[in-house]
Amino acid sequence: MHKDKKKYSIIVVEDNAGDFFLLQDYLEEMILIPDIIHVKSFKELESFLGSNTEAIDIVLLDLSLPDKRGEELIKDTLALVTTTPIVVLTGYPDFSFAVKSLALGISDYLLKDDLNAATLYKSIIYNIERNKNLVKLKESEQRYSDLFHLSPQPMWVYNPESLRFLDVNLAALTHYGYDYDEFLSMTTADITSETADEAMFFDIISDNFKDVSRHRKKSGEVIYVDTRSNTITYKGSDSKVVLARDITESLKHLEAIEKQNEQLVEIAWTQSHVVRAPLARIMGLVELMSDATTPTEEKLELLPHVLNSANELDEIIREIVVKSKLIIP
Repeated sequence: MHKDKKKYSIIVVEDNAGDFFLLQDYLEEMILIPDIIHVKSFKELESFLGSNTEAIDIVLLDLSLPDKRGEELIKDTLALVTTTPIVVLTGYPDFSFAVKSLALGISDYLLKDDLNAATLYKSIIYNIERNKNLVKLKESEQRYSDLFHLSPQPMWVYNPESLRFLDVNLAALTHYGYDYDEFLSMTTADITSETADEAMFFDIISDNFKDVSRHRKKSGEVIYVDTRSNTITYKGSDSKVVLARDITESLKHLEAIEKQNEQLVEIAWTQSHVVRAPLARIMGLVELMSDATTPTEEKLELLPHVLNSANELDEIIREIVVKSKLIIP
């Protein structure tokens, strides 16, 4: 028979020497080199755990110890080993107490009379692996909770069928002005605005954002939010988690930029069309004046025309400068 070569650190809490030796035989039959720590009372267990720095994989706990027993022993042991699976071993077949023990947080409940090497080994392996998965799940839930509650952007969880809020973070409370209980008494429809101008920012939104909604704060202020949502399991039910980014100021900024662009286009048209007329006249007059065959008297007559065209060009340039200052003060 092949033995498990992995190292397992196992605490056996058992005051009966005969029962301990039997458990030791079972463990050594299935595991090549089990690391067995034997304690005979709750006080010894408490003392060992207080000084031990090594990780413990599992605790095998007899329910009748010299200093504690039953429910009190279970509760106090669970308080000592919060992240380690505990398998109860007892000689008393009490089904109702077994159910209660599991409800308290015990990983498994085994009868000594029905125990053998294979049964004990299967329970140990199953509960060690199950505990690892539970720890990973709790860590994942904690990471989600931290990301949710510490996010600087408003976030909430809601039921996609009833649309009722299930949870909201601090940023949402601060930004929307509702307290936590108010949020949980509402649905997502309660913060949706139906009075905002439909056409406002339409082109800007369609060109720059993907999923924009109009929301109303408790104060009545209407805001535009860019939302992102994902399906999650929240407290056992399919739910939606939403991140809402207020883009109202961004939209106003983009609108101002578009207006500036329109004015710049107007200035560019002025430069390419209005400026061209006096400039073309000046160039034509200068060409005549520079022609050696043009009489001096005619050249003198052309000077006022050059001056008029120059003044006209100067006035156009002044208008362009004024418009430019309106765009960029």
